[in-house]
Amino acid sequence: MRTIMLGAPGSGKGTVATKLAVVYDIPHISTGDLFRHHIKEHTSLGKQAETYISAGKLVPDEVTIGMVAERLQESDCADGFILDGFPRTINQADSLDVLLAKDGRAIDLVINLMVSDETILSRISGRRVCASCGQIYNMKTQPSREDGICDLCGGSLTQRADDAPQTVLKRLETYRVQTEPLIEHYTEKELLLEIDNEHSSAITVQTIVAFLAGLH
Repeated sequence: MRTIMLGAPGSGKGTVATKLAVVYDIPHISTGDLFRHHIKEHTSLGKQAETYISAGKLVPDEVTIGMVAERLQESDCADGFILDGFPRTINQADSLDVLLAKDGRAIDLVINLMVSDETILSRISGRRVCASCGQIYNMKTQPSREDGICDLCGGSLTQRADDAPQTVLKRLETYRVQTEPLIEHYTEKELLLEIDNEHSSAITVQTIVAFLAGLH
């Protein structure tokens, strides 16, 4: 199963993708994780990405696509994968199609998670991240046992600058301009499955699994 997760920031893409990856025993590939890995390992692509990120600029498509291309060639992707955070634009979607076609592969399903702006603001503004290990919490739905302290490593929990409410609203605007055209793009290709993820990610996963089971 070769799948793309679409949805606005805070829609729950990562959570749903992680659970689906377990169900189908395929890798969950997050572009955020790819960036962090390449930067940490000081790869050529990582150095290029870091230059743009540190300057507050978007990483160019060719760098992002290069990272994704490398990852999709790894053996654990042979039976499928779930892409989270890529593609973000029509150009990236077209590049992904070309990339996969070289190996006779293609995207099977695109899942679009639908969540209201109000819920997204509540989710993201309540999010806290461990400064030491990166573990993510939510003050309302998934708090740490001790306020401000990571359960796993004891590190301090902080709010990322881009999780502040005003920044979230700007991120939503950017998403609608850049990424929402993908919804129409994949609808025309008859690949899009829209799922309400307003409440429980567990129910969302069950709905997706039931849908896929019905295709066979």
